[in-house]
Amino acid sequence: MSENLYSTVERQRQFIAGGTMSLNRAIDPARLFVRARGAYLYDADGKQYIDYHAGFAPYLFGHGDPEIDDAVIEMIRSGASLIGAGTMPWEAEIAELLVDSVPGIEQLQLTSTGSEAVGYALRLARAHTGRDVVVVMEGGYNGCLDYVSYNLMDPASFVEPHEPGEEYPLRVTTAGVPKVIDEVTRAIEYNDLEAAERVLAKGDVAAIILEPILQNIGIVKPLPGYLEGLRALCDKYGTVLIFDEVKTGFRHALGGYQSISGVTPDLCTFGKAVANGYPMGVVGGKKEIMSLCSHPDPAKRVAVAGTYNGHPVNVAAAKASLSRLRTREKEVYGELERLGARLEAGLKQVFASRNYATTVVRQGSAFTVYFMDHAPISWRDIALNHDMERDLAWRKALIEEGIFQFPVVTKQGSISLAHTDKDIDQTIELSEKVLSTLA
Repeated sequence: MSENLYSTVERQRQFIAGGTMSLNRAIDPARLFVRARGAYLYDADGKQYIDYHAGFAPYLFGHGDPEIDDAVIEMIRSGASLIGAGTMPWEAEIAELLVDSVPGIEQLQLTSTGSEAVGYALRLARAHTGRDVVVVMEGGYNGCLDYVSYNLMDPASFVEPHEPGEEYPLRVTTAGVPKVIDEVTRAIEYNDLEAAERVLAKGDVAAIILEPILQNIGIVKPLPGYLEGLRALCDKYGTVLIFDEVKTGFRHALGGYQSISGVTPDLCTFGKAVANGYPMGVVGGKKEIMSLCSHPDPAKRVAVAGTYNGHPVNVAAAKASLSRLRTREKEVYGELERLGARLEAGLKQVFASRNYATTVVRQGSAFTVYFMDHAPISWRDIALNHDMERDLAWRKALIEEGIFQFPVVTKQGSISLAHTDKDIDQTIELSEKVLSTLA
């Protein structure tokens, strides 16, 4: 990093609390990125990086996709702006596209972020059931709200004593969460149906929320029958099943991961790839629950409010993105699968000659290298078996070579349609170079 760049980063830290506008974006080694286009990032020194971080995964078509940006520019030039009163025709257009695309959405509301969508999903679930308790997954991430800020990437010392079928003790992930929220939050292990039944059987759980694939900690897939088992348990105990598809939605399939698994949740949330990086969230689900937004009894009506909900710029991007997926679904997901398989095969070959265990796990265009001898089934499995130091060293060395994967252990890599075979092959070649330097 140049001296000028370093001083610029330091200057930013004088005025930005925590150093970045979203604290989970803080990275070491520090980089000041000034431009992104297609599959590449550019820092203030002019260095180009092949980008697999993709802004925490929204860029399915790549940064600054011309087709999507043209739709946004057209919307702006049409005179559409933030109106903030009544309804607009483009809101109905995007709503119909989403309802037609996702099995679990009969009605929906738009938000500006995934975190907002999760907050409204929890509110709707509580109003629908008359209960207060929310169950979250150890190692899962459902946004930054107080009610879900628990048990995120806990250290091995915390998870090691855990036994299957047990709840986890709550471990808050941020200061400032009121202690009273502990009373209405519970945490269990992903892929542990026994623990799910034990907690749901208490009869006070409004909702269980989970990423259908845990993609905050890489790619942790559901065991056979797990999602089906959760669906059955929620039906049995009157609990709302919420799939947080903010990261899985539209990256893996037009209908979300729920269309792949064949398990339909009661409510679901989307974000990230819905608008190819423009800020939008979606909360949707069964009409029976979503209709609480217009319940005639004010005491039962659920408020969903946001001045920027359905903002024309974001809706234009989402409409362009979803329309493209609907008309070219096989082409888009076929190409993403092909590129993903090419990278997976290359990385496996690179690691095959090493004398330490690695496992490449992939779902379509999303991938993670685990420095352990098997595909993990939970965060506990990762915390106890994954070589965190080697993972971090690998990521930092890749950045120096111009391959940007987020320099935090287990974070998912994301391929976009902007990536080429040349990018994939160069990534494999540089991975080989980097690994030769790791002890």
